[in-house]
Amino acid sequence: MTADTSTASARYREFKMPDVGEGLTEAEILKWYVQPGDSVTDGQVVCEVETAKAAVELPIPYDGVVHELRFGEGTTVDVGASIITVDVAPGSGEPAPAAPATPAVAEEPAEPAEPTGRTPVLVGYGVAEASTKRRARKGSPGAGASVPGQATGAGAAAAAIQAEMNGHTGTPPQPRPLAKPPVRKLAKDLGVDLATITPTGPGGIITREDVHAATAPAPAAEPAVAAQAPAPVAEPTTAAQAAGVTAGRETRIPIKGVRKATAAAMVGSAFTAPHVTEFITVDVTRTMKLVEELKSDKDMAGLRVNPLLLIAKALLVAIKRNPEVNAAWDEANQEIVLKHYVNLGIAAATPRGLIVPNIKDAHDKTLPQLAEALGELVSTAREGRTTPAAMQGGTVTITNVGVFGVDTGTPILNPGESAILAVGAIKLQPWVHKGKVKPRQVTTLALSFDHRLVDGALGSQVLADIAAILEQPKRLITWA
Repeated sequence: MTADTSTASARYREFKMPDVGEGLTEAEILKWYVQPGDSVTDGQVVCEVETAKAAVELPIPYDGVVHELRFGEGTTVDVGASIITVDVAPGSGEPAPAAPATPAVAEEPAEPAEPTGRTPVLVGYGVAEASTKRRARKGSPGAGASVPGQATGAGAAAAAIQAEMNGHTGTPPQPRPLAKPPVRKLAKDLGVDLATITPTGPGGIITREDVHAATAPAPAAEPAVAAQAPAPVAEPTTAAQAAGVTAGRETRIPIKGVRKATAAAMVGSAFTAPHVTEFITVDVTRTMKLVEELKSDKDMAGLRVNPLLLIAKALLVAIKRNPEVNAAWDEANQEIVLKHYVNLGIAAATPRGLIVPNIKDAHDKTLPQLAEALGELVSTAREGRTTPAAMQGGTVTITNVGVFGVDTGTPILNPGESAILAVGAIKLQPWVHKGKVKPRQVTTLALSFDHRLVDGALGSQVLADIAAILEQPKRLITWA
């Protein structure tokens, strides 16, 4: 038995969910690129997962044949849990590893070596299930009892005394339904009692599909059965109402991935940093003319030139003139951290939600280099290929709400940053220019800043400098 176990362990390798970011605790499996029986090679991408920050493709570090996929698509998996088993010695004829889903409680007599029987159980999925079953064994009358109901004499008396000491009288409590943490959370969000669900997963485990099935509208015959149910009907009725009455008028979407991370970050920022937002409306006609001229400049050939490029450059120049705005608040050490570099964040709306990748060391880049970095950042975000590293370490951010036709907004700071600039739509408006009312290209800028770090005078100066540059873009040269 031991020899077979060790041979199987050497033959079958477990690939665990890695931490693809900094301190991430879970990821959702979006898509499997392989199935059991497929051959894989070291470095081959086997699946795509979505973390709280980005979608990432995971390569397998082994050569062999896929033996088992532990989780299906759409499942949220904890970091460190085994997600795929690979047979690294196919055709050797050695035994397969113990199936993690095999029931081991109250079906067969427990053997003396049962407590150490977890050794062949594979890491992650198997360990979680074994630990659940071990708790059930602990509550049984003894290791030698094949069925709890057969306990007699002193054993039964001792069990009764122990139950009374634990505060349990009458009917013993029902065993806790088997379900993974993400499934329990889904059931809680949907208002479903796991105890009312019939599991279809291996080993009696409740799956996400079981939870969703429980929220489906009940057939016509079900209300009559529900009416005959015993006294505690309030909770099932509530769940049924949530699933049935409102199913046609509401859609419940689990909060996860990028949306979950964005929500946590925005709440943390809004209720940690005291926000102040200032506004300025500016004539950007000259800047728009410069944009058109740069599009035909040979040094900018092949690069995307748009107003956002010059607005980003204006912000960088304003930070150079007011370096104190580029800082962070260190609550733990009670320090203000002045940063002598600018990692310029650009808020991007993607199909998976809002992300804020940043251009590293943007302050050192020439205008063509900044245009190239900005174009790459935007295209990568739209394609869903932004890495977690690209969204870390930002110092200030630009959010361009003008692309939606919005005049301006009051942006919330990206956590750890001191300022964020919102750019409104650029519109042709009547404007007093050289003493006469003329149609001019006008936009409104909004600067939100952390009032712990930035006082009103500094914030106002930064915003005024940005506006002055956009009104007279030649200041990009004279002030830089």
